[in-house]
Amino acid sequence: MKAAVLHELGSAPEYDEFPAPTGGPGNSVLRVAAAGVHHLVLLRASGRFYGGVPEVPHVVGTDGVGFTEDGQRVFFDETVGPYGAWAEQTLVRTDRLMPVAPGIDDLAAAALGNTGLVAWTALTWRARLKPGETVLVLGATGALGRIAHQAARALGAGAVVAADLPGPALDELAAEPGLTAVPFQDDPDDFAQRVIDRAGPVDVIIDPLWGLPALGAIRAARQGARLIQMGQVAAPSLDLLATDLRARAMDLRSYALFHCPFEDRRDAYLELTQSVADGKVRVDLEAVSLREVKDAWERQAGGVRRKLVLVPEPRG
Repeated sequence: MKAAVLHELGSAPEYDEFPAPTGGPGNSVLRVAAAGVHHLVLLRASGRFYGGVPEVPHVVGTDGVGFTEDGQRVFFDETVGPYGAWAEQTLVRTDRLMPVAPGIDDLAAAALGNTGLVAWTALTWRARLKPGETVLVLGATGALGRIAHQAARALGAGAVVAADLPGPALDELAAEPGLTAVPFQDDPDDFAQRVIDRAGPVDVIIDPLWGLPALGAIRAARQGARLIQMGQVAAPSLDLLATDLRARAMDLRSYALFHCPFEDRRDAYLELTQSVADGKVRVDLEAVSLREVKDAWERQAGGVRRKLVLVPEPRG
């Protein structure tokens, strides 16, 4: 079969031949319909991922949408090595298959993998968002942020603040109903005051950035707020005063998708895909042929706002 094969850590995968998977007790062979392109895949391939490094050669890709041998459409976010999602076929534990809501196409369903599911579970499972609370999304114009601010509204947030660098992408969000857009400031106190002036103190912070944006968000937090930390795009560290947390009785909660139990991920994915089918959440995506995997890899490494989805070419 054709697949995106990583032959050497720290390099890009090759569009190459790889032995097709065979089933076995407890496993299902899936025909892959579409697979999401995520920064997590690049990080694992670099050999520097804190969650472990797989042996090479292997097929890259963490999740996707596929079909079982009996034609059932499913989502998966775990595969049985050395098989990954970026291939014509993959191998998944049968008890790790997830249902996909009807009314959503394969591309959108695949695009909601890592980043979409992280955004949804960060709000539900990790933050325990309550109806009426105020949510601040940092990096709101990115792939994760765009799902997070929509998910917050779909889940009943009272107010949602989208924060990012000033520019056309943030201006576009500012025009959306029910969303308050606030540009980052060089001074975290200025940023915090702008958030408070526009929406009041915040209850939940979705943070894939860290650094000064996170510091400003903390200073805009209400008593008992929760910051969900899931990335370090802005900086790997920040100078945080202990009193910034204690004064607000604030919870700082780290999060990665593999922390979330499978049952919660399964339920969250079904809710998320149903929200897309119902028109409550939109996905901005671009389909890329699997044979163009190097181009998709380079674009993801360079930073893209539109979600890339790899699609194997059908065999005649």
